[in-house]
Amino acid sequence: MAESARRSGDWLVCRPGCTQCCIGPFVITPLDAIRLRRGLAELDLEDPTRAEAVRDRAAEYVRATSSIYPGDPATGELFDEDALPDVMDELPCPALDPATGRCDLYSSRPITCRTFGPVTRVENGAFAACELCYSGASDQEMAACAIEIDPEGLESDVLAALDREGASGATIIAYALASGLPISQ
Repeated sequence: MAESARRSGDWLVCRPGCTQCCIGPFVITPLDAIRLRRGLAELDLEDPTRAEAVRDRAAEYVRATSSIYPGDPATGELFDEDALPDVMDELPCPALDPATGRCDLYSSRPITCRTFGPVTRVENGAFAACELCYSGASDQEMAACAIEIDPEGLESDVLAALDREGASGATIIAYALASGLPISQ
């Protein structure tokens, strides 16, 4: 991603405090969930107050949405991504510190967060990028900035190994972080 940012220069407008992509749920993999939980445990050692704030935001998110969550609110497993209610589209990510506009789990964020913003190659050779970035850029200019995510397919291999170990199932960030916390309405 650093290479894409280098290539993008001024086209890439993502900066701390830009939080448009931090609003609304999206699917994360079991590997993302593990990474987030480890990041939260590390934050607990470095800054217990911030870690507790993340946990509180995650728990509140789950309390507010568990009755409409299209999955198992106790485990966080998401059964149907397409059934995520529109009302959830306005909810901020619990890792987002509302006071600073920064991600409290930035170094442990899911792959979607890591790759959102810079131009990436997606299926059929198309490009994906944040709608705020590359304003006025031509297809050629975007192509010069693009990178391919995981060209060797390593994530698929790790996810397959996790599946064999029983750690399968998609979720969303709030439910991954609230895993193990009591759900009360």
